[in-house]
Amino acid sequence: MSQATAPQQDTLVHSYLFLRRAIGVIGVALPLVLILGKLVVDGGGLLDSLSGYYYTDVRDVFVGAMCATGVFLLSYRGYGRTDAVAGDVAAVAAIGLALCPTKPGGARTPADNVLGTLHLVFAAVFFLTLAYFCLVQFTKSDAANPTPRKTQRNIVYRVTGCVILASLVLIVLSNWLLSAETSTLHPALWLETAAILAFGVAWLTKGEAILGDLKPLP
Repeated sequence: MSQATAPQQDTLVHSYLFLRRAIGVIGVALPLVLILGKLVVDGGGLLDSLSGYYYTDVRDVFVGAMCATGVFLLSYRGYGRTDAVAGDVAAVAAIGLALCPTKPGGARTPADNVLGTLHLVFAAVFFLTLAYFCLVQFTKSDAANPTPRKTQRNIVYRVTGCVILASLVLIVLSNWLLSAETSTLHPALWLETAAILAFGVAWLTKGEAILGDLKPLP
């Protein structure tokens, strides 16, 4: 590698690390900002889902965070065409679930029902694609012999991917099986929070903000 090429390569690597960390920060911060922000600004109790915060004064935070995540994902490229397509799909889903709000409480118009259905579809696609990133794309490596830190990061990816999938399954089961009294515990809210936090941790790890490779001593 020439001396001119090396700095360019380093700049590209740092840009990708920054991009991954930015997505991770959004994922980790979003549930906390929505839940605490609503309590401070609007007061009242918890809502049944993170998507429900669209109908509060922190709506712009929710929409802005998901659209920013979508833009970041559009800029992200992995190891091959499949990974690039997955990033584009996740990006469209992130922006789609932000622009198509969940069904509001109370009276609903036909438009509300259509947008609410689209929201659920976009949310499912978004989370399933994130699980793909964690379990498949992130665990890949260019190196024949991964570093010990890479092996440790792969464990984080697999755990976070499983958390996302388990959260989705439990959300569906809670909607079917739990009684009205149990729903006051807001299971969907906490399961969505767990999935988003897992997503954020995975991307922070991919950006090497967590378990980054150790640099050799000079």
